[in-house]
Amino acid sequence: MKKIFFTLFTAGSLLFANSVTDAQAAQPVQNAISTSQESTVSTIEQVAASKATAKSGTFKTKYTSNVRADAGTKNKVVTVAKKGSIATATHQKKVGKSTWYKVKVNGKSGWILSTLLTSTTVKKASVSTSSSAVVSEALALRGIPYKFGGTTTAGFDCSGFIQYAFKQAGKSVSRTTLTQYAESYTVSTPQPGDLVFFANTYRAGISHVGIYIGNNQFVHSGGAKAEVKSMNDPYWGKKFHSFKRF
Repeated sequence: MKKIFFTLFTAGSLLFANSVTDAQAAQPVQNAISTSQESTVSTIEQVAASKATAKSGTFKTKYTSNVRADAGTKNKVVTVAKKGSIATATHQKKVGKSTWYKVKVNGKSGWILSTLLTSTTVKKASVSTSSSAVVSEALALRGIPYKFGGTTTAGFDCSGFIQYAFKQAGKSVSRTTLTQYAESYTVSTPQPGDLVFFANTYRAGISHVGIYIGNNQFVHSGGAKAEVKSMNDPYWGKKFHSFKRF
């Protein structure tokens, strides 16, 4: 009798142990299924990105999309491009099976998943014409007296001068020096029609703006009237801050 009991007890224990083991083995499978998307992303992120190669082209964002500091969804978001934003590609690289493009958008550079973009074209000639038009309109305003708060040909302050010249050239821009600074992006090599910002003139920080016209010169409304000045001017040269572009 004892032998029979021991045999039954042992068999029951083995059956229970096998059941527990099966249940434990099944649990990771269920977890893996429920988090399959996260696991896929994680696997892709762990794959070393290929080296960036040159890529050119102009695109539009299909959706409102994150632009990141580097290729991959784990990298910091540097800007958010709204649906329909123009993005100019400069490089591309692979992260796992995904292709990422380095683009310039919203005045910033960053990486965006290629499937979030669609090809488009931009009429470069119109951009060039607009820049030339801005310079022409600004130069036509020379001699108009400086007037603090002025926005018309009766008198301009610096940002009123910018707003008026750009409006005459067909582009609407904001009213003040600080908002014009905020809505433009920095460029290292200026082109005619770019903005020239100066700091610490009549107040601390960004305080004056003009339009670069080429040949190391800019036109602005400052002092007594709207006039052309050299970037090497003894006063303005020391106050120069940055070149920026809309």
